[in-house]
Amino acid sequence: MTGESIPSVDERIARVRFDAHGLVPAVAQQWDTREVLMLAWMNADALRETLTSGRAVYWSRSRRELWRKGDTSGHVQIVKDVRLDCDGDVLLVSVDQIGPACHTETRTCFDTDLDRADVGDRGLHPVVG
Repeated sequence: MTGESIPSVDERIARVRFDAHGLVPAVAQQWDTREVLMLAWMNADALRETLTSGRAVYWSRSRRELWRKGDTSGHVQIVKDVRLDCDGDVLLVSVDQIGPACHTETRTCFDTDLDRADVGDRGLHPVVG
């Protein structure tokens, strides 16, 4: 032990660079498989509740209120770790996802392959390596 103290919740939140709307993107990732589950937004209150409750809490931009993941669906996210990127403006929330993460009832929100024909041609072409 080096004698360093763990920063308080307020000190941790103060390190985050929130945007002009008071939000920061939060990428939720399954803690053990590292599968990317979803992207959501947090404000300082959502981050505070996430850090203190151990459950992922986000800010719903459409409803303009805190969104406690799983309150209505039962598909909660138990928080294992929260990390800040090198610029301080994106969070990586490692969670244990209970049930589907996506509102479409799929495991992840990132299950659409842009190379699939049914997505439509948006001018994207496979990278040839």
